Amino acid sequence: MTVPLTAEELQDDLAVSLARALATANKRARELGIDAFASLVTITQKVIDGRPLWRINYGSGDYLSRRGGDLIIDVDQTDADIKRVLRGQ
Repeated sequence: MTVPLTAEELQDDLAVSLARALATANKRARELGIDAFASLVTITQKVIDGRPLWRINYGSGDYLSRRGGDLIIDVDQTDADIKRVLRGQ
């Protein structure tokens, strides 16, 4: 069931930036064969070369039994442009 966002929620620049970045990263993750729903997704903020980025990490949903193999996608916080994609081993 989808719940529409309120006008107040849409005015929250941080939340909208994060939602756009996550949607962009999820699309790239799907293209790379990653199932976001089966992953443990973590998001952190970083600043690289003065640009604020969202670092979105797709780890194993079964992190106790399986280590490594994470997909990390850095997304520009201002325009949702993917800056870097890293694959763990």
